[in-house]
Amino acid sequence: MNARDAKAPTVSFREAVGVWSRIGWLSFGGPAGQIALMHRELVERRRWISETRFLHALNYCMLLPGPEAQQLATYIGWLLHRLPGGVVAGALFVLPGFIAILLLSILYALFGQVPAIAAVFFGLKAAVLAIVVEAVVRIGRRALKNRYPIAIAAAAFIAIYFFGVGFPWIVGVAALIGFLASKTLAPAKRTENERQSDEAGYLIDALHARGALSHAIPSAGRATRTALVCVLLWLSPVAIAALLLGTQHVLTREGLFFSQTAVVTFGGAYAVLAYVGQRAVQDLQWLAPGEMLDGLALAETTPGPLIMVLQFVGFLAAFRYPGTLDPWVAAVLGAILTTWVTFLPSFMFIFVGAPYVESLRHLQRLNGALAALTAAVVGVILNLSVWFAVHTLFGEVRGERIGLFQFERPVWHTVEPGALVLTVAALVATLRYKLGMAWTLIGCAILGAAYVHVLRS
Repeated sequence: MNARDAKAPTVSFREAVGVWSRIGWLSFGGPAGQIALMHRELVERRRWISETRFLHALNYCMLLPGPEAQQLATYIGWLLHRLPGGVVAGALFVLPGFIAILLLSILYALFGQVPAIAAVFFGLKAAVLAIVVEAVVRIGRRALKNRYPIAIAAAAFIAIYFFGVGFPWIVGVAALIGFLASKTLAPAKRTENERQSDEAGYLIDALHARGALSHAIPSAGRATRTALVCVLLWLSPVAIAALLLGTQHVLTREGLFFSQTAVVTFGGAYAVLAYVGQRAVQDLQWLAPGEMLDGLALAETTPGPLIMVLQFVGFLAAFRYPGTLDPWVAAVLGAILTTWVTFLPSFMFIFVGAPYVESLRHLQRLNGALAALTAAVVGVILNLSVWFAVHTLFGEVRGERIGLFQFERPVWHTVEPGALVLTVAALVATLRYKLGMAWTLIGCAILGAAYVHVLRS
Protein backbone atom coordinates (compact mmCIF):
# COMPACT_ATOMS: atom_id res chain seq x y z
CA MET A 1 0.00 0.00 0.00
CA ASN A 2 1.47 3.36 -0.97
CA ALA A 3 1.41 6.50 1.15
CA ARG A 4 -1.60 7.92 -0.61
CA ASP A 5 -3.67 4.80 0.08
CA ALA A 6 -2.51 4.64 3.71
CA LYS A 7 -3.85 8.14 4.27
CA ALA A 8 -7.12 7.47 2.41
CA PRO A 9 -10.13 8.61 4.44
CA THR A 10 -12.54 6.09 5.91
CA VAL A 11 -16.16 6.30 6.99
CA SER A 12 -18.17 3.87 9.11
CA PHE A 13 -21.58 2.54 8.08
CA ARG A 14 -23.12 4.33 11.06
CA GLU A 15 -21.62 7.65 10.01
CA ALA A 16 -22.83 7.11 6.45
CA VAL A 17 -26.38 6.47 7.72
CA GLY A 18 -26.27 9.85 9.45
CA VAL A 19 -25.11 11.60 6.30
CA TRP A 20 -27.72 9.90 4.09
CA SER A 21 -30.41 10.83 6.60
CA ARG A 22 -29.27 14.46 6.53
CA ILE A 23 -29.30 14.50 2.72
CA GLY A 24 -32.77 12.95 2.70
CA TRP A 25 -34.28 15.61 4.96
CA LEU A 26 -32.55 18.45 3.09
CA SER A 27 -33.24 17.24 -0.44
CA PHE A 28 -35.50 20.06 -1.57
CA GLY A 29 -35.51 21.73 -4.97
CA GLY A 30 -36.12 18.87 -7.35
CA PRO A 31 -33.39 16.85 -9.08
CA ALA A 32 -31.22 19.87 -9.85
CA GLY A 33 -31.18 21.01 -6.22
CA GLN A 34 -30.79 17.47 -4.90
CA ILE A 35 -27.87 16.68 -7.19
CA ALA A 36 -26.25 19.98 -6.20
CA LEU A 37 -26.73 19.07 -2.51
CA MET A 38 -25.11 15.65 -2.96
CA HIS A 39 -22.24 17.17 -4.92
CA ARG A 40 -21.61 19.68 -2.15
CA GLU A 41 -21.86 17.08 0.64
CA LEU A 42 -20.13 14.11 -0.98
CA VAL A 43 -17.62 15.61 -3.42
CA GLU A 44 -16.66 18.98 -1.99
CA ARG A 45 -17.22 18.70 1.76
CA ARG A 46 -16.63 15.04 2.65
CA ARG A 47 -14.55 13.96 -0.37
CA TRP A 48 -16.26 10.58 -0.56
CA ILE A 49 -16.26 10.47 -4.36
CA SER A 50 -14.34 12.35 -7.06
CA GLU A 51 -15.92 14.76 -9.53
CA THR A 52 -15.32 12.46 -12.51
CA ARG A 53 -16.79 9.38 -10.83
CA PHE A 54 -19.75 11.42 -9.53
CA LEU A 55 -20.60 12.70 -13.02
CA HIS A 56 -20.15 9.25 -14.55
CA ALA A 57 -22.62 7.80 -12.06
CA LEU A 58 -25.00 10.72 -12.66
CA ASN A 59 -24.97 10.21 -16.43
CA TYR A 60 -25.85 6.53 -15.97
CA CYS A 61 -28.71 7.42 -13.59
CA MET A 62 -30.07 9.93 -16.09
CA LEU A 63 -30.13 7.13 -18.65
CA LEU A 64 -32.47 5.10 -16.43
CA PRO A 65 -36.22 5.44 -15.96
CA GLY A 66 -37.09 6.81 -12.54
CA PRO A 67 -35.71 9.50 -10.20
CA GLU A 68 -32.07 10.15 -11.06
CA ALA A 69 -31.20 11.85 -7.75
CA GLN A 70 -32.44 8.89 -5.67
CA GLN A 71 -30.65 6.48 -7.99
CA LEU A 72 -27.46 8.52 -7.66
CA ALA A 73 -27.66 8.31 -3.86
CA THR A 74 -28.23 4.55 -4.14
CA TYR A 75 -25.26 4.22 -6.52
CA ILE A 76 -22.84 6.09 -4.24
CA GLY A 77 -24.14 4.29 -1.13
CA TRP A 78 -23.61 0.97 -2.93
CA LEU A 79 -20.06 1.91 -3.93
CA LEU A 80 -19.27 2.85 -0.34
CA HIS A 81 -20.90 0.02 1.65
CA ARG A 82 -22.08 -2.53 -0.90
CA LEU A 83 -25.75 -3.56 -1.12
CA PRO A 84 -26.70 -2.52 2.46
CA GLY A 85 -25.21 0.90 1.83
CA GLY A 86 -27.19 1.30 -1.39
CA VAL A 87 -30.45 0.22 0.26
CA VAL A 88 -29.98 2.63 3.17
CA ALA A 89 -28.90 5.56 0.97
CA GLY A 90 -31.80 5.11 -1.44
CA ALA A 91 -34.41 4.45 1.26
CA LEU A 92 -33.38 7.42 3.43
CA PHE A 93 -33.60 9.63 0.35
CA VAL A 94 -37.26 8.60 -0.06
CA LEU A 95 -38.50 8.18 3.53
CA PRO A 96 -38.73 11.86 4.58
CA GLY A 97 -40.71 12.75 1.47
CA PHE A 98 -42.99 9.74 1.91
CA ILE A 99 -43.89 10.76 5.45
CA ALA A 100 -44.45 14.40 4.48
CA ILE A 101 -46.50 13.63 1.37
CA LEU A 102 -48.67 11.14 3.28
CA LEU A 103 -49.53 13.73 5.93
CA LEU A 104 -50.19 16.44 3.34
CA SER A 105 -52.30 14.06 1.24
CA ILE A 106 -54.51 13.38 4.26
CA LEU A 107 -54.92 17.12 4.81
CA TYR A 108 -55.64 17.64 1.12
CA ALA A 109 -58.31 14.92 1.13
CA LEU A 110 -59.90 16.57 4.17
CA PHE A 111 -59.56 20.25 3.28
CA GLY A 112 -58.39 20.46 -0.35
CA GLN A 113 -61.64 21.99 -1.54
CA VAL A 114 -61.78 24.55 1.26
CA PRO A 115 -61.33 28.03 -0.32
CA ALA A 116 -58.38 28.93 1.92
CA ILE A 117 -56.48 25.76 0.92
CA ALA A 118 -57.32 26.27 -2.76
CA ALA A 119 -56.05 29.86 -2.55
CA VAL A 120 -52.71 28.72 -1.15
CA PHE A 121 -52.30 26.19 -3.96
CA PHE A 122 -53.08 28.90 -6.51
CA GLY A 123 -49.87 30.66 -5.46
CA LEU A 124 -47.87 27.46 -5.12
CA LYS A 125 -48.51 26.53 -8.76
CA ALA A 126 -46.80 29.73 -9.91
CA ALA A 127 -43.79 28.95 -7.72
CA VAL A 128 -43.65 25.39 -9.05
CA LEU A 129 -43.56 26.68 -12.61
CA ALA A 130 -40.66 28.99 -11.76
CA ILE A 131 -38.78 26.13 -10.09
CA VAL A 132 -39.25 23.88 -13.13
CA VAL A 133 -37.93 26.64 -15.41
CA GLU A 134 -34.97 27.16 -13.08
CA ALA A 135 -34.25 23.43 -13.28
CA VAL A 136 -34.06 23.72 -17.08
CA VAL A 137 -31.56 26.57 -16.73
CA ARG A 138 -29.40 24.83 -14.12
CA ILE A 139 -29.26 21.46 -15.84
CA GLY A 140 -28.78 23.15 -19.20
CA ARG A 141 -25.75 25.07 -17.99
CA ARG A 142 -24.13 21.84 -16.87
CA ALA A 143 -25.03 19.74 -19.89
CA LEU A 144 -24.96 22.14 -22.84
CA LYS A 145 -21.33 23.16 -23.13
CA ASN A 146 -21.22 23.78 -26.90
CA ARG A 147 -23.39 23.77 -30.01
CA TYR A 148 -23.57 19.97 -30.35
CA PRO A 149 -25.42 19.19 -27.11
CA ILE A 150 -27.50 22.35 -27.64
CA ALA A 151 -28.61 20.95 -31.01
CA ILE A 152 -29.48 17.60 -29.38
CA ALA A 153 -31.53 19.31 -26.66
CA ALA A 154 -33.39 21.41 -29.25
CA ALA A 155 -34.11 18.36 -31.40
CA ALA A 156 -35.39 16.43 -28.37
CA PHE A 157 -37.75 19.27 -27.46
CA ILE A 158 -39.10 19.58 -31.01
CA ALA A 159 -39.56 15.81 -31.30
CA ILE A 160 -41.51 15.41 -28.06
CA TYR A 161 -43.48 18.67 -28.16
CA PHE A 162 -44.47 18.95 -31.82
CA PHE A 163 -44.40 15.32 -32.96
CA GLY A 164 -45.22 13.40 -29.78
CA VAL A 165 -42.17 11.14 -30.13
CA GLY A 166 -41.84 8.78 -27.16
CA PHE A 167 -38.94 9.36 -24.81
CA PRO A 168 -37.47 5.85 -25.33
CA TRP A 169 -36.96 6.75 -29.03
CA ILE A 170 -35.35 10.04 -28.04
CA VAL A 171 -33.07 8.20 -25.61
CA GLY A 172 -32.02 5.67 -28.23
CA VAL A 173 -31.29 8.21 -30.96
CA ALA A 174 -29.45 10.59 -28.60
CA ALA A 175 -27.31 7.78 -27.21
CA LEU A 176 -26.48 6.57 -30.74
CA ILE A 177 -25.49 10.09 -31.82
CA GLY A 178 -23.32 10.48 -28.73
CA PHE A 179 -21.72 7.09 -29.31
CA LEU A 180 -20.85 7.93 -32.92
CA ALA A 181 -19.74 11.48 -32.11
CA SER A 182 -17.88 10.59 -28.92
CA LYS A 183 -14.81 12.66 -29.84
CA THR A 184 -17.00 15.76 -29.87
CA LEU A 185 -19.39 15.03 -27.00
CA ALA A 186 -17.29 13.07 -24.50
CA PRO A 187 -14.99 14.83 -22.05
CA ALA A 188 -11.40 15.14 -23.17
CA LYS A 189 -9.45 11.98 -22.55
CA ARG A 190 -6.92 12.28 -19.75
CA THR A 191 -3.65 10.48 -19.16
CA GLU A 192 -3.43 7.92 -16.37
CA ASN A 193 -1.36 10.32 -14.23
CA GLU A 194 -3.93 13.10 -14.70
CA ARG A 195 -6.75 10.73 -13.76
CA GLN A 196 -4.97 9.55 -10.61
CA SER A 197 -4.22 13.14 -9.64
CA ASP A 198 -7.88 14.16 -10.07
CA GLU A 199 -9.09 11.25 -7.96
CA ALA A 200 -6.47 11.41 -5.19
CA GLY A 201 -7.79 11.85 -1.67
CA TYR A 202 -11.37 10.71 -2.36
CA LEU A 203 -12.59 7.78 -0.31
CA ILE A 204 -14.33 5.67 -2.95
CA ASP A 205 -11.60 6.30 -5.53
CA ALA A 206 -8.90 5.36 -3.01
CA LEU A 207 -10.77 2.16 -2.18
CA HIS A 208 -10.93 1.36 -5.88
CA ALA A 209 -7.22 2.09 -6.34
CA ARG A 210 -6.28 -0.49 -3.69
CA GLY A 211 -8.73 -3.12 -4.97
CA ALA A 212 -11.26 -2.83 -2.12
CA LEU A 213 -14.32 -2.47 -4.39
CA SER A 214 -14.69 -6.11 -5.39
CA HIS A 215 -18.47 -5.71 -5.52
CA ALA A 216 -17.96 -3.24 -8.39
CA ILE A 217 -16.52 -6.03 -10.57
CA PRO A 218 -19.23 -7.38 -12.92
CA SER A 219 -20.61 -10.87 -12.22
CA ALA A 220 -23.32 -12.38 -14.40
CA GLY A 221 -24.38 -14.80 -11.68
CA ARG A 222 -24.71 -12.10 -9.04
CA ALA A 223 -26.55 -9.82 -11.47
CA THR A 224 -29.05 -12.58 -12.29
CA ARG A 225 -29.71 -13.41 -8.63
CA THR A 226 -30.10 -9.75 -7.72
CA ALA A 227 -32.53 -9.14 -10.58
CA LEU A 228 -34.68 -12.15 -9.64
CA VAL A 229 -34.90 -11.13 -5.98
CA CYS A 230 -35.74 -7.51 -6.89
CA VAL A 231 -38.47 -8.55 -9.34
CA LEU A 232 -39.99 -10.86 -6.71
CA LEU A 233 -39.99 -8.09 -4.10
CA TRP A 234 -41.31 -5.61 -6.63
CA LEU A 235 -44.32 -7.53 -7.93
CA SER A 236 -45.34 -9.59 -4.88
CA PRO A 237 -47.50 -6.82 -3.31
CA VAL A 238 -49.32 -6.33 -6.63
CA ALA A 239 -50.01 -10.07 -6.88
CA ILE A 240 -51.29 -10.13 -3.29
CA ALA A 241 -53.64 -7.21 -4.02
CA ALA A 242 -54.96 -8.99 -7.11
CA LEU A 243 -55.57 -12.22 -5.18
CA LEU A 244 -57.30 -10.57 -2.23
CA LEU A 245 -59.17 -7.71 -3.92
CA GLY A 246 -59.46 -8.70 -7.57
CA THR A 247 -57.77 -7.54 -10.75
CA GLN A 248 -60.11 -4.55 -11.20
CA HIS A 249 -59.66 -3.09 -7.72
CA VAL A 250 -57.97 0.32 -7.66
CA LEU A 251 -54.99 -0.99 -5.64
CA THR A 252 -54.27 -3.70 -8.20
CA ARG A 253 -54.65 -1.24 -11.06
CA GLU A 254 -52.36 1.25 -9.29
CA GLY A 255 -49.76 -1.45 -8.74
CA LEU A 256 -49.79 -2.41 -12.41
CA PHE A 257 -49.96 1.15 -13.73
CA PHE A 258 -47.14 2.55 -11.60
CA SER A 259 -45.04 -0.58 -12.16
CA GLN A 260 -45.33 0.08 -15.88
CA THR A 261 -44.57 3.77 -15.31
CA ALA A 262 -41.41 2.85 -13.43
CA VAL A 263 -39.88 1.10 -16.45
CA VAL A 264 -41.23 2.90 -19.53
CA THR A 265 -40.74 6.55 -18.58
CA PHE A 266 -37.27 8.05 -18.87
CA GLY A 267 -35.78 11.38 -17.95
CA GLY A 268 -36.57 11.45 -14.23
CA ALA A 269 -39.56 12.99 -12.50
CA TYR A 270 -40.05 15.85 -14.96
CA ALA A 271 -40.47 13.45 -17.86
CA VAL A 272 -42.68 10.97 -15.99
CA LEU A 273 -45.19 13.62 -14.92
CA ALA A 274 -46.38 14.33 -18.44
CA TYR A 275 -47.06 10.63 -18.98
CA VAL A 276 -48.81 10.14 -15.63
CA GLY A 277 -50.73 13.37 -16.06
CA GLN A 278 -52.19 12.12 -19.31
CA ARG A 279 -53.00 8.59 -18.10
CA ALA A 280 -54.20 9.32 -14.55
CA VAL A 281 -56.12 12.49 -15.43
CA GLN A 282 -57.46 11.96 -18.96
CA ASP A 283 -57.69 8.17 -19.33
CA LEU A 284 -58.25 6.77 -15.84
CA GLN A 285 -59.89 9.95 -14.44
CA TRP A 286 -58.46 9.36 -10.99
CA LEU A 287 -58.02 13.11 -10.44
CA ALA A 288 -58.46 16.46 -12.19
CA PRO A 289 -55.67 18.35 -14.08
CA GLY A 290 -55.53 21.02 -11.39
CA GLU A 291 -55.10 18.37 -8.73
CA MET A 292 -52.07 16.98 -10.57
CA LEU A 293 -50.45 20.39 -10.25
CA ASP A 294 -51.50 20.52 -6.60
CA GLY A 295 -49.72 17.22 -6.09
CA LEU A 296 -46.59 18.55 -7.75
CA ALA A 297 -46.74 21.60 -5.48
CA LEU A 298 -46.87 19.27 -2.47
CA ALA A 299 -43.87 17.35 -3.79
CA GLU A 300 -41.98 20.62 -4.34
CA THR A 301 -42.62 21.77 -0.76
CA THR A 302 -41.33 18.55 0.80
CA PRO A 303 -37.94 16.80 0.76
CA GLY A 304 -37.30 13.88 -1.54
CA PRO A 305 -37.73 13.16 -5.25
CA LEU A 306 -40.40 15.06 -7.19
CA ILE A 307 -41.69 11.71 -8.37
CA MET A 308 -43.24 11.42 -4.90
CA VAL A 309 -46.17 13.18 -6.56
CA LEU A 310 -47.14 9.67 -7.71
CA GLN A 311 -47.75 8.78 -4.08
CA PHE A 312 -50.25 11.66 -3.94
CA VAL A 313 -51.99 10.29 -7.05
CA GLY A 314 -52.10 6.79 -5.58
CA PHE A 315 -53.51 8.11 -2.30
CA LEU A 316 -56.31 10.14 -3.91
CA ALA A 317 -57.29 7.44 -6.40
CA ALA A 318 -57.62 4.79 -3.68
CA PHE A 319 -59.42 7.23 -1.38
CA ARG A 320 -62.03 7.97 -4.03
CA TYR A 321 -62.45 4.40 -5.32
CA PRO A 322 -61.87 2.20 -2.23
CA GLY A 323 -64.18 -0.64 -3.23
CA THR A 324 -64.95 -2.77 -0.18
CA LEU A 325 -62.17 -1.18 1.90
CA ASP A 326 -62.47 1.76 4.24
CA PRO A 327 -61.49 4.88 2.20
CA TRP A 328 -58.69 5.89 4.58
CA VAL A 329 -57.28 2.36 4.73
CA ALA A 330 -57.40 2.13 0.94
CA ALA A 331 -55.74 5.54 0.60
CA VAL A 332 -52.82 4.69 2.89
CA LEU A 333 -52.37 1.31 1.19
CA GLY A 334 -52.49 3.08 -2.18
CA ALA A 335 -49.76 5.50 -1.09
CA ILE A 336 -47.54 2.68 0.20
CA LEU A 337 -48.07 0.44 -2.83
CA THR A 338 -47.47 3.28 -5.30
CA THR A 339 -44.23 4.26 -3.57
CA TRP A 340 -43.06 0.64 -3.41
CA VAL A 341 -43.55 -0.19 -7.09
CA THR A 342 -42.18 3.21 -8.14
CA PHE A 343 -38.86 2.93 -6.33
CA LEU A 344 -38.10 -0.81 -6.18
CA PRO A 345 -37.05 -0.90 -9.87
CA SER A 346 -34.63 1.98 -9.22
CA PHE A 347 -32.74 -0.13 -6.71
CA MET A 348 -32.68 -3.04 -9.16
CA PHE A 349 -31.28 -0.91 -11.99
CA ILE A 350 -28.42 0.24 -9.76
CA PHE A 351 -27.53 -3.07 -8.12
CA VAL A 352 -27.64 -4.94 -11.44
CA GLY A 353 -26.19 -2.35 -13.80
CA ALA A 354 -23.73 -0.30 -11.74
CA PRO A 355 -20.90 -2.90 -11.74
CA TYR A 356 -20.94 -2.94 -15.55
CA VAL A 357 -21.06 0.86 -15.70
CA GLU A 358 -18.07 1.05 -13.35
CA SER A 359 -16.11 -1.35 -15.53
CA LEU A 360 -16.72 0.85 -18.58
CA ARG A 361 -15.97 4.13 -16.85
CA HIS A 362 -13.00 5.12 -19.02
CA LEU A 363 -14.52 4.27 -22.41
CA GLN A 364 -14.79 7.45 -24.45
CA ARG A 365 -17.67 6.21 -26.62
CA LEU A 366 -19.80 5.37 -23.57
CA ASN A 367 -19.12 8.78 -22.05
CA GLY A 368 -20.13 10.38 -25.34
CA ALA A 369 -23.41 8.45 -25.37
CA LEU A 370 -24.18 9.45 -21.78
CA ALA A 371 -23.34 13.11 -22.46
CA ALA A 372 -25.72 13.16 -25.43
CA LEU A 373 -28.42 11.57 -23.33
CA THR A 374 -28.03 14.28 -20.69
CA ALA A 375 -28.50 16.92 -23.40
CA ALA A 376 -31.67 15.18 -24.63
CA VAL A 377 -33.07 15.18 -21.09
CA VAL A 378 -32.74 18.99 -21.03
CA GLY A 379 -35.06 19.16 -24.04
CA VAL A 380 -37.57 16.89 -22.32
CA ILE A 381 -37.55 19.01 -19.15
CA LEU A 382 -38.08 22.10 -21.31
CA ASN A 383 -41.12 20.38 -22.81
CA LEU A 384 -42.51 19.79 -19.33
CA SER A 385 -41.97 23.42 -18.34
CA VAL A 386 -44.00 24.51 -21.38
CA TRP A 387 -46.74 22.02 -20.46
CA PHE A 388 -46.88 23.36 -16.90
CA ALA A 389 -46.85 26.95 -18.14
CA VAL A 390 -49.89 26.64 -20.38
CA HIS A 391 -51.86 24.72 -17.75
CA THR A 392 -50.92 27.13 -14.95
CA LEU A 393 -51.34 30.45 -16.75
CA PHE A 394 -54.41 29.72 -18.86
CA GLY A 395 -57.88 28.55 -17.97
CA GLU A 396 -58.37 26.69 -21.25
CA VAL A 397 -55.95 24.71 -23.45
CA ARG A 398 -56.83 23.11 -26.80
CA GLY A 399 -55.09 20.48 -28.88
CA GLU A 400 -53.90 21.69 -32.30
CA ARG A 401 -52.75 19.82 -35.39
CA ILE A 402 -51.08 21.57 -38.33
CA GLY A 403 -49.80 19.07 -40.86
CA LEU A 404 -47.39 16.80 -39.03
CA PHE A 405 -47.21 19.15 -36.04
CA GLN A 406 -49.43 18.48 -33.03
CA PHE A 407 -49.29 20.48 -29.81
CA GLU A 408 -51.35 22.11 -27.07
CA ARG A 409 -52.36 25.73 -27.70
CA PRO A 410 -53.53 27.99 -24.89
CA VAL A 411 -56.70 30.01 -25.42
CA TRP A 412 -55.13 33.42 -25.01
CA HIS A 413 -58.13 35.29 -23.60
CA THR A 414 -58.33 32.78 -20.71
CA VAL A 415 -55.00 33.94 -19.25
CA GLU A 416 -55.06 34.34 -15.47
CA PRO A 417 -53.41 37.72 -14.68
CA GLY A 418 -52.64 36.86 -11.06
CA ALA A 419 -50.93 33.60 -12.01
CA LEU A 420 -48.92 35.40 -14.71
CA VAL A 421 -47.71 38.12 -12.32
CA LEU A 422 -46.84 35.61 -9.59
CA THR A 423 -44.94 33.40 -12.05
CA VAL A 424 -42.90 36.33 -13.39
CA ALA A 425 -42.13 37.45 -9.84
CA ALA A 426 -41.08 33.92 -8.87
CA LEU A 427 -38.85 33.65 -11.94
CA VAL A 428 -37.15 36.95 -11.14
CA ALA A 429 -36.68 35.90 -7.51
CA THR A 430 -35.14 32.53 -8.37
CA LEU A 431 -33.14 33.36 -11.51
CA ARG A 432 -32.07 36.94 -10.86
CA TYR A 433 -31.83 37.16 -7.08
CA LYS A 434 -31.17 33.45 -6.36
CA LEU A 435 -33.92 33.32 -3.74
CA GLY A 436 -34.16 29.92 -2.10
CA MET A 437 -36.89 27.51 -3.10
CA ALA A 438 -38.54 27.51 0.34
CA TRP A 439 -38.84 31.33 0.41
CA THR A 440 -40.15 31.36 -3.16
CA LEU A 441 -42.84 28.82 -2.31
CA ILE A 442 -43.83 30.58 0.92
CA GLY A 443 -43.95 34.00 -0.75
CA CYS A 444 -46.06 32.78 -3.69
CA ALA A 445 -48.42 30.91 -1.35
CA ILE A 446 -49.03 34.04 0.74
CA LEU A 447 -49.40 36.36 -2.26
CA GLY A 448 -51.62 33.87 -4.08
CA ALA A 449 -53.90 33.49 -1.08
CA ALA A 450 -54.11 37.27 -0.71
CA TYR A 451 -54.90 37.71 -4.41
CA VAL A 452 -57.71 35.13 -4.34
CA HIS A 453 -59.09 36.67 -1.14
CA VAL A 454 -59.22 40.13 -2.80
CA LEU A 455 -60.98 38.72 -5.88
CA ARG A 456 -63.61 37.03 -3.73
CA SER A 457 -64.21 40.07 -1.57
